[in-house]
Amino acid sequence: MSETPDAGDPLDDWLPLLDDLVRRKGAARGMGGAGKVESRRATGRLDARGRIDHLLDPGSFVEIGTLVGEVPADGVVAGSGTVDGRPVMVGAEDFTVMGGSIGPGTTAKRFRIAELAELDRVPLVMLLEGAGHRPPMPDDPRPGRAPTDLTQQARLSGRVPVVTGVMGPSAGHGALVVPLSDFALMTVDACVFTAGPPVVLASLGEDATKEELGGPAVAVASGLVHNVAADDGALLDDIRTYLGFFPSSAWSHPPRSEGDDVDPRSVPEVLDLVPRDNRRAYDMGRVLGAVLDGGRCFEVQSHFGRSVLCVLGHLGGEPVAVVANQPQAMAGAIDVDAADKAAHFIQVADSFHLPLLFLSDNPGMLAGTRSERAGVLRAGGRMFAAQAQTRTVKLHVTLRKAFGFGSMVMSMVSFSGQSGSFAFPGAILGAMGAEGAGRAVGADEDEAAALRQAEMEAAYRSASGLGFDELIDPRDLRNALLSGLKRGLSRRQAAPEPTARVAIAP
Repeated sequence: MSETPDAGDPLDDWLPLLDDLVRRKGAARGMGGAGKVESRRATGRLDARGRIDHLLDPGSFVEIGTLVGEVPADGVVAGSGTVDGRPVMVGAEDFTVMGGSIGPGTTAKRFRIAELAELDRVPLVMLLEGAGHRPPMPDDPRPGRAPTDLTQQARLSGRVPVVTGVMGPSAGHGALVVPLSDFALMTVDACVFTAGPPVVLASLGEDATKEELGGPAVAVASGLVHNVAADDGALLDDIRTYLGFFPSSAWSHPPRSEGDDVDPRSVPEVLDLVPRDNRRAYDMGRVLGAVLDGGRCFEVQSHFGRSVLCVLGHLGGEPVAVVANQPQAMAGAIDVDAADKAAHFIQVADSFHLPLLFLSDNPGMLAGTRSERAGVLRAGGRMFAAQAQTRTVKLHVTLRKAFGFGSMVMSMVSFSGQSGSFAFPGAILGAMGAEGAGRAVGADEDEAAALRQAEMEAAYRSASGLGFDELIDPRDLRNALLSGLKRGLSRRQAAPEPTARVAIAP
């Protein structure tokens, strides 16, 4: 029997291939080159890979598509990693490579990470700083048909959390990710727009700066972007915080958070925070600070629709979404922006099974010609439909007043699926306040006094017909909500699934 010739060390055969792979990946990971990367770092801003490293748990990033394209990573760094130990998909546009523009390889990578987010039921995070699609050049190969990532991202809606951070100028196709997101935020020096200044000047003859087209003042005022962060690090920290309230997908429940403030307790400070005179303003945010675990709140869209607060927090360790009137802004009257903000927030919370808490103290929808022209009834209808169609646990409290449609959009409607419905004694209710009602019917002095007396008795009349489950001492606000929440969570006796919505939004 002949002996097999000595083949030598197998590593010798592999080394050239492995060295070539290392060289190619090293070139891709070098991004736009040492000069561009150093120049960016000198400004204090993170590059695409630095952003991913800051967002994810240390050492958890696993890249895909490193060698895609004719330029390093084809201008987008993509892959998976973990945030607080839970998997996420992430894509970061690399501005040092052709301005973070989108080529054929980029399109494929963007689609792929969105596809994997759906298949594996994990959140998708996009970090934007790019110029949109690259213009085709004469010597470019003829493009084939490629799937667009926007179609896939739209499929993710209500299935997995989709979060977008705008961290520089973002235009065209890349920017379209923002309105498709559950939560979008930007840095103070970022801009997001349909087209940048050169295109606007060429097509419309309008000479506008990036900031005038899509700086934070514009993006926040339009409702496109929810939050603004001071810098890259703060934005990425906010994304981590936001994701911590949500499950990985609609097929799971939100993660419980243990702490040292999860038990029942009285909140006597509410008597000081909420004036008995319903015409006096107060800060509802301080009430939430008293009620929620540890006083910790994460507010969404604080500079838009200010008369309604949309807040994430924990109650008894459970993540909750709070929709609360803010009497400091327009006495809590609900305008178009506030209603649109709340409707989106409610649908996101319901999609991912976060219990909803409604704290109502408002004089109704904002009236007047300007409000009507802006479409306040349409926006109010959208908010009402959003809360009426929820299937998650829902709790309501009327603190001092709730008039007309303003009470309905805040889920005060009796027997509307709430796991608990409460009011403070002395809360005033009805189609409108006594003063307005008196003027509307031309009441004399005695009739006006009777209307005021009836107003003061409104909460008791409503409670007598089970309009509320119970009138509560304001000092028991946390405990009443906590009791209703714990009982409501007992409905979680089957595996969760995505919420089906078949109604047409107003």
